[in-house]
Order: sequence, then C-alpha cells, then structure tokens
Amino acid sequence: MYDRQAAVDYANLWWNDYNPAYPRFDNDCTNYVSQCLRAGGMPMWGYPNREQGWWIGGGTWSLSWSTSHSLRWYLADSPKGISAKIVQSPYELDLGDVIFYDFQNDGRYDHSAIVTAKDGDIPLVNAHTYHVRERLWDYKDSYASIPDARYIFFKLQ
Repeated sequence: MYDRQAAVDYANLWWNDYNPAYPRFDNDCTNYVSQCLRAGGMPMWGYPNREQGWWIGGGTWSLSWSTSHSLRWYLADSPKGISAKIVQSPYELDLGDVIFYDFQNDGRYDHSAIVTAKDGDIPLVNAHTYHVRERLWDYKDSYASIPDARYIFFKLQ
C-alpha cells in the first residue's frame, strides 16, 4: 500500500538537495519523484531490463525511473507495482499524487512533480531540476511553460 505521508516527508526532506544514495541527473525531476514514490513504498520490478518496469539498482535504472514521459506511461499502463489512475482535474489530487507536464504541448511530457501540500483545494508541488517547494501546481510562472501546456494528473492508489 502506498504511504502518501512517507512520500511527502521524503519530498520535503530532499526538495533542495540530493540524496547521496541515488544518482544525480541534469534533469532530475523524475529521479526525485521516483525517490519519493519509493519512499512511499511503491514496489520496484523489471530489473535489469531498462525498458520494463520501474526500478533502480546495480548502478543502472529503468527509463521510467528517470524520464518523465516514461514514468507517465508506466503509471498509466503498469501491469503490476502500483495502481494509479488519471483524473481530470488537479483538484482531485491528494498529497503524494503526481503531475506530469507537457510544456511545449507536443505530446511528450518533459517534467514531473509531486503534490506535497494544498492551499484549500489547490495542489502545491515539490520538484527538482529547478528545486521548488510548495509551488503552485500549474507552473504558469515558469519560463518553460506556454499558455497551452498540457498536464496529466495521477492519483495513486
């Protein structure tokens, strides 16, 4: 069972730093979200096939561990590991849920973040690459975002 609070606690502990137990990436957002999900108890599987499952170990990792677009597809289609469903609105999300961002509206999701707080019904997120804590979920103030950016909202079970 996914422990939302453990995932959020981890996200808040490492939001502005890197856990030395994990590799560090130039684009670190999905690596960070994956670490949070693992702290919340999301089971790993698929090692050593980089294109299968969600895992890290032996000095390597799955594409879904480190790449937003791949983690997005893993959560949508995984036959085992963790149950997640796409919801239509960010206001349906709870702490520990995940948002994926397609800033260029080109069909490829290039950023991920984890919900770590709420302002009323409005989700606030933590993320890496550019370290943020409790940022408004939509990133409309980001230079990377465009007016028609797309989002996918995952509610973890």
